[in-house]
Amino acid sequence: MRNTSKTSTLESKFPLLAVEDSCIISKEADITICFKVRLPELFTVASAEYEAIHSSWHKAIKTLPDFSIVHKQDWYIKENYQPDLSQDSQSFLSRSFERHFNERPFLNHYCYLFITKTSKERMRSQSNFSSLCKGTLIPKELRDKETISRFMESVDQFERIMNDSGYIHMEKMTADEITGTQNQSGLLDQYLTLSKETATPLQDLALGSEEMRIGNNRISMHTLSDTDDLPGSVSSHMRYEKLSTDRSDCLLSFASPVGLLLNCNHVYNQYLFIDDSDENLSKFEKSARNMHSLARYSRANQINKEWIEKYLNEAHSYGLQSIRAHFNVMSWSDNPFELKQLKNDTGSALALMECKPRHNTTDVATLYWSGMPGNAGDFPSEESFYTFIEPALCFFTEETNYQNSPSPFGIKMADRLTGKPIHLDISDLPMKQGIITNRNKFILGPSGSGKSFFTNHMVRQYYEQGAHVLLIDTGNSYQGLCELIKGKTKGEDGVYFTYTEDHPIAFNPFYTDDGVFDIEKRESIKTLILTLWKRDDEPPTRSEEVALSNAVSGYIEQIKKNETIPSFNGFYEYVKDDYLLILEQKKVREKDFDIANFLNVLEPYYKGGEYDYLLNSDQQLDLLSKRFIVFEIDAIKDHKILFPIVTIIIMEVFINKMRRLKGIRKMILIEEAWKAIAKEGMAEYIKYLFKTVRKFFGEAIVVTQEVDDIIHSPIVRESIINSSDCKILLDQRKYMNKFDDIQAMLGLTDKEKAQVLSINMNNDSGRLYKEVWIGLGGTHSAVYATEVSTEEYLAYTTEETEKLEVMNLASELDGNMEHAIKRISLRRIKSNKEN
Repeated sequence: MRNTSKTSTLESKFPLLAVEDSCIISKEADITICFKVRLPELFTVASAEYEAIHSSWHKAIKTLPDFSIVHKQDWYIKENYQPDLSQDSQSFLSRSFERHFNERPFLNHYCYLFITKTSKERMRSQSNFSSLCKGTLIPKELRDKETISRFMESVDQFERIMNDSGYIHMEKMTADEITGTQNQSGLLDQYLTLSKETATPLQDLALGSEEMRIGNNRISMHTLSDTDDLPGSVSSHMRYEKLSTDRSDCLLSFASPVGLLLNCNHVYNQYLFIDDSDENLSKFEKSARNMHSLARYSRANQINKEWIEKYLNEAHSYGLQSIRAHFNVMSWSDNPFELKQLKNDTGSALALMECKPRHNTTDVATLYWSGMPGNAGDFPSEESFYTFIEPALCFFTEETNYQNSPSPFGIKMADRLTGKPIHLDISDLPMKQGIITNRNKFILGPSGSGKSFFTNHMVRQYYEQGAHVLLIDTGNSYQGLCELIKGKTKGEDGVYFTYTEDHPIAFNPFYTDDGVFDIEKRESIKTLILTLWKRDDEPPTRSEEVALSNAVSGYIEQIKKNETIPSFNGFYEYVKDDYLLILEQKKVREKDFDIANFLNVLEPYYKGGEYDYLLNSDQQLDLLSKRFIVFEIDAIKDHKILFPIVTIIIMEVFINKMRRLKGIRKMILIEEAWKAIAKEGMAEYIKYLFKTVRKFFGEAIVVTQEVDDIIHSPIVRESIINSSDCKILLDQRKYMNKFDDIQAMLGLTDKEKAQVLSINMNNDSGRLYKEVWIGLGGTHSAVYATEVSTEEYLAYTTEETEKLEVMNLASELDGNMEHAIKRISLRRIKSNKEN
């Protein structure tokens, strides 16, 4: 059967001729250079930065010659998250995370910029002169090599200005990216199918008088093409009320309602037409005179004359360049009901900008055709309005969605707007880029803000990427994760030290797997014995230090010769017997080193003494090779004897790792225990740790929940905060009235303050998560969502009833935490589906 409708082939109407040297050449000889553009991330730009971006666009556009067109095209496409389950090395919890986000829908953003050199005649052409309706003639000026050369130079200058701004990155597109390859669709294919998927076949285009279709998709077009549709005033940015408080402003670009906040498939086109400004103004002068002459016949003429005069006065007073502009939002759907919803949503978004929504049905085909990359010269001039560069630029969208870090190392968080998983490096990449000078972190979050949850999530991922993790805890926050790791590694990792009457914490400071006693190990043993022997206010004399050093060295030599299992008991007996004889031979006086006093003070730690268990552990456990260690010290944090000793041993464990494990990442995380450490004269350890750890590929992290702890502790202020370039804050609304003090103490900017106070203000009720603010070096910061799978939740939970449920089931399953978590999570997922 023969098709009798008005049809034509795409080839016969296609307006583009070729792609040469990454430039699109149209059949009318327009030349277009295409760029991919990377914008700043959503919710990370402050007022001054929006102004700077606006200024950069303005400077760049002023470099372009007359009869150029700047066409910025933002694609917002609904996509689904594709999990990475191909790695065999992925842990149980990592796979659970990926499965949890499987097919999670989110709005992806792609930004392009097309700069076109066309002719004076083409700039004035109307919709009935579109290449859809007529043939082609090459304009004379576009055959002039010098004109083309000047245009190319100005575009290079444009690119350099934008890239130098530091906020926007532009990259020229290659010919393959424009036209596509055998395996990858190009931008032109994608535009003709309105799809970013690779295997999408080309579809029929139906250009009707009332609607336009591409395949099954019907297009809805809203345009801003008349000054009557525009708001009374514009700005480079606007306040986003949902995340603002009476003390802080969350800012977005003025056009953000038609950007990422419009949650549907759509393309937002922004056109600036650089005419001959002087010619435009002369035309307006003439028009104003005509209006004045005809003012007596109609009041409208008088009013129009006044508006034209205002436009001319602005142009001449401030030296502004007269241009034309046009903006449109093109959305689409194959579902008629959804299309109706799209029209309403787009209209509402434009209304939020105080624009008059105009649903265009007449020129959809022409506007779609001229929106094709490289075909801006086909744009119908009657759809544009006269303005100046500055106000027109306010309609540019200036932010994109959260981006993955290019670094292979990092943690998985989620985008706060869409819930898409984000790969985030807060240690290595910022260090390489000079954003931070150390990897240390300071974490502040009140009780119930999700602090322990976030730290569990972070340390688990660091451990899985090869880091040695040592945790000092005061609330069993990491017990579940530690037991899971212990079961998975069959006891190789996941060492959990906790103090109970039946099983007190026990160490052996003299034991090493490899028999190596380096200077650090010897010094830590001497520091430990000094702490046992002397009070804080009782410094040792020089002769006592020498005698102790010789005793430690002598015992170590004896260990090496005899190859016996060392212990504190052995050291005590060595001093009492062998070392006493050495001192007598040397005729060391009692006032220089009182050995009887020394043995008497250390006797409680020798066998039969009150604390004989503490330093005589019979477990041959060298913590140097253990990659996940938790010290739970809640029960002894106020004990005057046990706490300082345990602290020194913990610090020695980490410092030993720090110095001996070359090229391996080390992390020490100190929960609320730092307060007790600071009190007990251990402040020097914290200071030393925070200043030295960066030299050994390590990071020290302190976690606290009380604001007053920061404000009143000089150790926190001077050592921890000043030496932590990464600051992590959780929900601070509880401290909103005190936040000025926190801001001053942490050195936060007003932008960072606004971000922190926006935490958890507009959470999606359909997702279970809490937000966290991460700031790097005072220059890069954003709010992310800590959203995890049910399995991860059960491993991290600090809720006692839930933790007991997991632990009890694990006991029934011969201690298999993984199986216990799987069973409970399956039960919960099934229960949620039924409800």
